[in-house]
Amino acid sequence: MRKTTLSIIALGTVFVPLMQTAPAHAQASRTWVSGVGDDVNPCSRTAPCKTFAGAISKTAVNGEINCLDPGGFGTLTITKSITVDCHEVFAGVLNAGLNAFNIAFNSFAGTDVRKTVRIRNINTQGFNTGTGGVRITGGTVTGGVVFIEDCLIDGNFAGNGRGISDERTGGGELFVSNTTIRNHSGGGIVVLPASGSTRIDALLDNVRSENNAAGVAINNGAKALIFRSVFSGNTNTGIDVEGAGAEANVDQSVSSSNGTGVFTANGGIMRLSNTTVAFSLLNGAGGTISSYTNNRFFGNAGASVTTPIGGVSNPTGQQ
Repeated sequence: MRKTTLSIIALGTVFVPLMQTAPAHAQASRTWVSGVGDDVNPCSRTAPCKTFAGAISKTAVNGEINCLDPGGFGTLTITKSITVDCHEVFAGVLNAGLNAFNIAFNSFAGTDVRKTVRIRNINTQGFNTGTGGVRITGGTVTGGVVFIEDCLIDGNFAGNGRGISDERTGGGELFVSNTTIRNHSGGGIVVLPASGSTRIDALLDNVRSENNAAGVAINNGAKALIFRSVFSGNTNTGIDVEGAGAEANVDQSVSSSNGTGVFTANGGIMRLSNTTVAFSLLNGAGGTISSYTNNRFFGNAGASVTTPIGGVSNPTGQQ
């Protein structure tokens, strides 16, 4: 009997540690990165990872990656609903020769019902050779949502380097707020689904897009509301709307010192309200630029191409 009892106790001492370590394989709802972390760690607060890529595999769907201290945390491909947020801590991504973030909606699991990505309080630096800040792709997934908030995206000059490039063909929503995008060989913000794709709806609030080829480009059926934003020093265009069904409604914004201040083509529609366009060309080749009477145009080359909104009974065009 004593021998049997000792055997059971011995087996118990084997099983107890195994039971204690089993949960370590589960993904956490919140993980942490640190400039002095290590990706072999579980990414807990007391044992953080070193990179976003190391942390995402240990973060559950709809979970969050946070930063413990300042650091450069590497590029990231996102394949699940997740939040990456480094509020009050400097967090950088050096993406020389690469995109800082790739959001690949086609790789999201069918069980991932939210299909929502939030990137907040991150600085990305392409070091002049980066290909892009945030690239969003996917056609088989419909209704994906991307939030980019309180970010700085800078320095992507490889090829047609873009700050934010939304190329989804399955539609969805893009929200960009309190964000600066500058120094790109391509567009600062480009919403470019293939022609005939499910539409993308974009909201840009308090965005600065400067020293790019284009400040913002809305194309091929995408719909955008642009509010309290500045587009300046862009070599080609400040605000560009092109393609059948593409629309941008611009309110309380500025387009200044761009190659062309506002531009529409191929059926694109732009409506301006409480907006200043200055020190640029004006052009509306093959599209429509409609203007409420509360806009300001000055210092521009070429004739005005805007169509006033309003009539005899309602001269301001507003209700």
